[in-house]
Amino acid sequence: MNLSDSKKKLALAGVICGVVAACLAYFGNPANMAFCIACFIRDTAGALGMHSSEAVQYARPEIIGLVLGAFLISVATKEYRSTAGSSPMVRFVLGMILAIGSLVFLGCPLRMIIRMSAGDLNAWVALIGFILGVGTGVFALKKGFSLGRAHLTNRVSGGVLPVLMLGVLVLALGTTLLKSSTSGPGSMHAPILLSLIGGLIFGAAAQKSRMCFAGSIRDVILMRNFDLLTIIGGFFVVMLVFNAATGRFVLGFDTPGMIAHSEHLWNVLGMYAVGFAAVLAGGCPLRQLILAGQGSSDSAVTVLGMFAGAAAAHNFGLAASGTALDAETQEIIAGAVPANGKAAVILCIIVCFVIAFTDKRSEGR
Repeated sequence: MNLSDSKKKLALAGVICGVVAACLAYFGNPANMAFCIACFIRDTAGALGMHSSEAVQYARPEIIGLVLGAFLISVATKEYRSTAGSSPMVRFVLGMILAIGSLVFLGCPLRMIIRMSAGDLNAWVALIGFILGVGTGVFALKKGFSLGRAHLTNRVSGGVLPVLMLGVLVLALGTTLLKSSTSGPGSMHAPILLSLIGGLIFGAAAQKSRMCFAGSIRDVILMRNFDLLTIIGGFFVVMLVFNAATGRFVLGFDTPGMIAHSEHLWNVLGMYAVGFAAVLAGGCPLRQLILAGQGSSDSAVTVLGMFAGAAAAHNFGLAASGTALDAETQEIIAGAVPANGKAAVILCIIVCFVIAFTDKRSEGR
């Protein structure tokens, strides 16, 4: 079934993904982190020992399910194509930027929408930066930016990341080798089987609908095409209803439990970097996982970059902290972006500009 050939089907795909995210939040995932690519990659990186922040270590089955879901549905519908292109190191760096920018904001574009649906005004502020970042990326595309064409390659190449994800799942289920948080966000999760099934469904729906948060805005700016926004709209409505019905909707900025901060400039700049890098890389963090699942080695390299970026964010103190409630004094402690994180975001944006306006190629190359 093709979910991208009509707006009704696109909206249906968004609703399906929204229902999955709502179920995961209801059954244990952090409420406004029901399904976050950057946060879940960070947690999985921690489980693999790539960083030592004990509060965010857990092999998230949702990430594994996303890749495997996209892989299985693309094979079943004969859309699986093992491809590889050029500029692997540039793609790796862009993946790092996607993760670092997201963790300074405290969420990927998917979680930005989830936070918006929960009344978090910080996410609405960050949306401005994301749109501006995508717009800058579109400007670069118009000026001739390209990382080069993808070409068909050995079928085994495209299956490497799905196999690696399957290996992580086996390690998580069958051994005690992986780390797992006993407190903090990493300890909050839905049952493993539900998370895996949710990831598989989300991955299949996203693959069939071409769901992409950066792509939806890029298409509006570049072609005045609003189709992909229909998916985002369907997803947002489901999460809004869920949050309102369960008492999770709280309109405000410094709200304990939101896992957010109110340093507006850095919310804007963090998501500006993400939007910019996503257009240059050819898709948002979610889209990169889906493309990797359906055989793109280019996206697989970007995903590995996201793992490295997420690990770096916690190894070098780049990630922001969220607003919290002091258990003893009951005072609200505002979340903040560390100095290292601010410097990293500025550097990420500079790197994006260098990549965008120095890497121009003709279509045939």
